[in-house]
Amino acid sequence: MRERRWELASPIEFEDLFGVSRRLQGLGFRVVAPDQDLICYVEEWRVDAPEDIHRLGEWPVEDVTLVGTSTNWNGDFYLLAGAYHTAYRSHQRSDTYCSVSHPWQMAKPMQTHHPQAMFWVGFRGEQHAFIRVRLDTIEIVAPGETRADHQRSLWTTERRDAFLTAIEALDIPLTPSVEKGKVTLHALDSEAALFCSWPDAFGPCQFEYNVADPFQFLLPATQLANTSAQSSPTVRTYMTGFLPEALHEFWDVQSTVQHAYRCCVHCQIGDLPDIGRMIQPEGKLYATISEFQTQDLLPHGNDAWAIVGIVAFEERFKIEVRLNRAPLPEADMLPWLETLIGCPMVYAPLPPFP
Repeated sequence: MRERRWELASPIEFEDLFGVSRRLQGLGFRVVAPDQDLICYVEEWRVDAPEDIHRLGEWPVEDVTLVGTSTNWNGDFYLLAGAYHTAYRSHQRSDTYCSVSHPWQMAKPMQTHHPQAMFWVGFRGEQHAFIRVRLDTIEIVAPGETRADHQRSLWTTERRDAFLTAIEALDIPLTPSVEKGKVTLHALDSEAALFCSWPDAFGPCQFEYNVADPFQFLLPATQLANTSAQSSPTVRTYMTGFLPEALHEFWDVQSTVQHAYRCCVHCQIGDLPDIGRMIQPEGKLYATISEFQTQDLLPHGNDAWAIVGIVAFEERFKIEVRLNRAPLPEADMLPWLETLIGCPMVYAPLPPFP
């Protein structure tokens, strides 16, 4: 779901992270101990070859995805997606995944949603294709938050119309509507595999429609890509579940792509500096150190679930706090978080199209 996120205004030293841990422990919250195992999420780790994943061989690694990024891309999306499907067919298994993303443009300006959105066309398993459409909002109003209720009709009308633009371009048998103040999507085929996700206070911001025919979405997706206002957009590809040997075939589809790994690493807090150095200079890692309900601290506020984590990049460290909703009015959130963590904080939502 959509979530609210804040982080330290300035980086701190690795040793200072333990001061934040002790502060949370003093408030009665459980915090990951130095000798406990945790899972850190690595992203944007730029690599020169698929085999570079073995550099993390000291730690157990899972959920490995190779991401290819083409900036200022200028080509035929139909041919690009088709080329990746050809490579996919050579190595597909029940646990493999491949997708290609491209921006698309709203049909008209909107007040609550950004004009540029994103879609993914992809292949999963042995007989499975999908199209995924995601919208980006001007601001994040998490599920349960009421601060934008006075504009609910505007939010839901714009979202319904945005989804309808994509649905018509893709020629998918879906109907968007507004029910009980939230946008909903219904498949005309009751047996269709439709998944709605990434919700905020006004309904889902993303849908995924699945079919058996791997070629069904290639041409419609190209038509949606052609709505983009960017003449040279950024296009990304995602490959999951493949051995490094198989990834070479995907690697060679485009010659000018920058490749980076995303993965989950099982480690301990003391390993984070070593992992951080290994994934320099662009790589980032995230590791959760505490989770709690805010009701214990704010008995008169709205109950929310908080996650406190470490963010590492370029041998620098920050603390992040993520909440499934704001437990206090907006004006009170930053002072409360700074008191909780003991450092200056800033609002820092994550990018909508990773």
